[in-house]
Amino acid sequence: MDIKEIKQIVDLMKRSDLTEFAVEEENFKLQIKRATDAQTQPQIVSYAPPAQVAAPSAPAAEAPAASAPAAKEDDSKFITSPMVGTFYSSPSPESPAYAKAGDVVKPDSVVCIIEAMKIMNEIQAEIGGTITEILVENGQPVEYGQKLFRLA
Repeated sequence: MDIKEIKQIVDLMKRSDLTEFAVEEENFKLQIKRATDAQTQPQIVSYAPPAQVAAPSAPAAEAPAASAPAAKEDDSKFITSPMVGTFYSSPSPESPAYAKAGDVVKPDSVVCIIEAMKIMNEIQAEIGGTITEILVENGQPVEYGQKLFRLA
C-alpha cells in the first residue's frame, strides 16, 4: 500500500464520517482512528457501559412505553461490525456458515467475514453467548458499528 492509497482512505473517511479503518496485508498493517463526539459512541458500542449511559435519557422521555422493550434489549448482547464492508456468512458460497442461530460462540470464535477493499477480514465474536438472531443478509453492505448478531 502506498501513500496515495492511504490518502484515498483518509479522504473516504472524511466524506463518509467513518471513525475507524483497519487493513492488514502480508507484511503491512494500517489502522486509522478519528476522534468521535460523545453521542456517537453509545450507538456504536453495544456493551453494558454505553447502555447505562443511554438508559437514563430514554426512560425520562418515554417512561411507560420504553420500560418493557428496554428490559428485553438489556438482556441481549450484540456482535457489531468493526468496519465498513460487505458481510459474508461463510468463507465461500459452497462452505457452511461460520455461525447460525442457536450456535454457542466464544470470544475468539470466527462468526463471519467482512470484505473491505478486496481484503477478507475474519470477524471474531469478542463476546460469548448463544446466537439468537442474524441481523444481516449474506452479501449485504454493513457499516462500522452495525449490529450483525444478537446473542443471549
